[in-house]
Amino acid sequence: MAFDVIILGLGAMGSATAYHFAKRGLRVLGLDRFAPPHSLGSSHGESRIIREAYYEHPLYVPLVRRAYELWEELEQQMRQQLFLQTGGLMIGAEKSTLVAGARLSARTHHLAHELLEAREIRRRYPAFHLPEEMVAVWEPRAGVLFPEKCIAAHLLMAQRHGAHLHGEEIVMAWQKEGGRIAVTTNKGKYAASKLVVSAGAWLQALARELALPLHCTRQPLFWFEPLAHANYFAPQNFPIYILEHAPNRYFYGFPNLGAGCKVAIHHEGEVTEAESVRREVATDEAIPLRRLLEKFLPEANGALLKTAVCMYTNTPDGHFLLDFHPDDHDVLIVSPCSGHGFKFSSAIGELIAELLTDGAAGFDLAPFRFGRFASNTTTLSRYNYRPESGHLTIATSFMTW
Repeated sequence: MAFDVIILGLGAMGSATAYHFAKRGLRVLGLDRFAPPHSLGSSHGESRIIREAYYEHPLYVPLVRRAYELWEELEQQMRQQLFLQTGGLMIGAEKSTLVAGARLSARTHHLAHELLEAREIRRRYPAFHLPEEMVAVWEPRAGVLFPEKCIAAHLLMAQRHGAHLHGEEIVMAWQKEGGRIAVTTNKGKYAASKLVVSAGAWLQALARELALPLHCTRQPLFWFEPLAHANYFAPQNFPIYILEHAPNRYFYGFPNLGAGCKVAIHHEGEVTEAESVRREVATDEAIPLRRLLEKFLPEANGALLKTAVCMYTNTPDGHFLLDFHPDDHDVLIVSPCSGHGFKFSSAIGELIAELLTDGAAGFDLAPFRFGRFASNTTTLSRYNYRPESGHLTIATSFMTW
């Protein structure tokens, strides 16, 4: 069978991409080395944060707003809950990267939000024990996505629209043959007009010729039983949160969704390779988090109920990578997302389908191109942002928060 597009990797980005291509009536083949949704990549762990006051840069806000719409649409199609709104707290010193960045995005896009002092945070959410100098940006729309359910929903809807999805099939090579792209796997050979590489931590192996400056990190996840006041952590009483406890050092967490309070450190994981990542989590790996919980959320610091490992595939500047292969505009490299991409996947899948079928996308993807790594002149800090259009333009001065 001839395909219009082949997608390598069916995690967050690949599953959404498969759905949006298939929905447009294209002949789609999706390939994954495992059986998605699975727990061996970057798109698992029962919960993912979705937030709107995006501290990383205001550029992301229109994209996450579209993602919210598409998650809701997918929920309606599936008649299944994929998102739980809890509200969110971005906590830190008032001039910290997290708080200042979240406030900038909120003000730039006129988002509903409040700046709360430590005393008010404690009144609303008594589980938090914060020093007086800390504040938080409260945003009401933040909440939890259920990643395994989201991926399964995208895959099912893709299949309903005619996509062919192959799990447990390893891609060995791909190359241009006679004007089409040939993909060889351990089970066969396929051809298509377009190729999307959305393989996350396996991207380096599938595009070695690009020598991309990426590094993969191992990120342990932990679920703790509350020591006391379990009601403090119930979803109706407790928000998602990110807490900057030292300059540019973060941990984050969720309400108790039934399996304990999930908590993890953002970044700081050991550098690894996708094929050799340590899957087991040693008991002593929880010690740094226990110290943080003891200080800021002492009632959450109970028995360790379970653990998991996911991977971040990181760019040098922490922003996304989404660009055509420099030698072939029929090949699109999607992500890596540096540990903050899942929430956007519904919208990115739509953008990719637009880009490869219409030749243009409804969002300016220029900041996510490869060129910024070579020239160091196209990082997000060198863009002026125009929120009314969702576009960026090159500037000579740096944006500061």
